[in-house]
Amino acid sequence: MNQPLRRIIHLDLDAFFCAVEEQRDPGLVGKPFAVGGRPEERGVVASCSYAARQFGVRSAMPMARALRLCPELIIVRSRHRDYGEVSRQVMQRLRDLTPLVEQISIDEAFLDVSELGEEPIAIARRLQAGIRDELGLPCSLGLASNKLVAKIATDAGKIRARGGGPPFALTVVPPGGEAEFLAPLPVEMLWGVGPKTAERLDEMGIHTIGELAAWPQNNLIERFGKHGYEMSRHARGQDDRPIETSREVKSISQEVTFARDVRDEDELRRTLRRMSEQIAHSLQKQHLQATTVKLKIRWPDFTTLTRQVSSSQPTDQEQVIAAAAEGLFAKVWQPGKAVRLIGVGVSGLDARPRQLGLFDVENVRQTRLNEAISELKDRYGENVVRKGKK
Repeated sequence: MNQPLRRIIHLDLDAFFCAVEEQRDPGLVGKPFAVGGRPEERGVVASCSYAARQFGVRSAMPMARALRLCPELIIVRSRHRDYGEVSRQVMQRLRDLTPLVEQISIDEAFLDVSELGEEPIAIARRLQAGIRDELGLPCSLGLASNKLVAKIATDAGKIRARGGGPPFALTVVPPGGEAEFLAPLPVEMLWGVGPKTAERLDEMGIHTIGELAAWPQNNLIERFGKHGYEMSRHARGQDDRPIETSREVKSISQEVTFARDVRDEDELRRTLRRMSEQIAHSLQKQHLQATTVKLKIRWPDFTTLTRQVSSSQPTDQEQVIAAAAEGLFAKVWQPGKAVRLIGVGVSGLDARPRQLGLFDVENVRQTRLNEAISELKDRYGENVVRKGKK
């Protein structure tokens, strides 16, 4: 029995952070600039304008290197709250069109337009033009029969349109043409093919997705296991994953890279407590609790350690998370040892309400206080309430 034809649109906002900054300051339009941290603070490029990309500047690059490549680069501080608000406006526009929307990041989403009773290409064009004209944001779209090919279509369209401005690409892969579209593309563009896998494929003489599709599936399974089976299917353009309208949160984390290496124990512990407070706020806001707390530390030579501890009793309390993080810290840090980066994370998340035991009743007042503080922070910002010193 044949499955009904699906029509999936993948939407990617072009240089999203930069587009928002250009709305705020039109003087940035056409200039090389990057959104991110200062080089003296070991900042990295979160996003960069297309003019900056002409100099070789790229996202995730250390800002110091970006400045070496482009000495006239303008650095703009990130304003994540503003980006989040604009992203919500875009996603609401998608959900006004169809409830079948899967947001995969602040600037990317899939939507299933199979049942809208209109030509999918017309929907895509109208959506792209509306986001540009009414929200002032450029975006690129891929249209295909599944999520895999729609995403690659967007990426391929952006590459083909690469230049001094937003690509504003729209790439359509007709039903039945998935394998033909993918065949000439480099194998690295396929989901699940990272640098190590690409290196192994290169040793096998496989450089394009078409060459991967032609390779015997059984041999790929022998070499790569289950991953080989998935690569074989994906190389043929096969992907039956549905649109996931809600995504399960698996972990929450905070980390900071210090502008200068830190050796002071009090400062390191204060940083751990501050991040624990932010994580607790996020858990309470999402009505989640965690059973595992993880510590991450990076030394000046970039050696990175992670340690974690789990409990049978889930928590959303700052004090519990901070105590666990500080306990892990005490086990790995030596007095006077310099720290480049430190982070705290929680996982093992559970949405079930906490059962109060006999000795938990005393904590009800603290829980209600935390909920009130969380609401204030949502409304007025993280710094509206701070703990006083005893």
